[in-house]
Amino acid sequence: MDASMIKDTIGSLLKLLPFAVSDIAVEPEKDGVTRVELKSGEASRIIGWHGETLNALQHLAKSLLRAKENMERSPFIVVDIDGYRKSQEEKVCKIAEQKADFVRRTGNRIALAPMSPYFRRIVHMHVANAPQLQDLTTESVGEGEYRQIVMKLKDEKGGEELSPVMAEDAGLENLDI
Repeated sequence: MDASMIKDTIGSLLKLLPFAVSDIAVEPEKDGVTRVELKSGEASRIIGWHGETLNALQHLAKSLLRAKENMERSPFIVVDIDGYRKSQEEKVCKIAEQKADFVRRTGNRIALAPMSPYFRRIVHMHVANAPQLQDLTTESVGEGEYRQIVMKLKDEKGGEELSPVMAEDAGLENLDI
């Protein structure tokens, strides 16, 4: 998809809302994802409560672009502002690495807390591509908003599956996509 069309569409949308944005940068597609980075002095207003406003903006932008281009499916675009989503992605990868240490020590599978499809994809990709995690594999289990990732050793010899710890310090309660 054309970067200038993405930039123009999101820029027009932001003017209608109205949000003051000083820059819109569209990164080339990587792994099927086009990233759009916004710069603003009012980032927290655009992010909204737990990212709800940013999610809505992203959804609207994808819908508009799909309609403009007469696409069958919405493009995979991630709208970020001042690195907010990037820090969440790093956080979920760090949690996955901590859980990987547990899987290695115990030999047991572990289920991560339920998360959105976007963050499950981030974890699957991180485990599949990180050299230090090549002894592990992941799969998604469950339905709807309760869908979660199970992490296990590739050469698993059994072991019981553990339920996720749903304590507030699990670190996944504020993921926003």
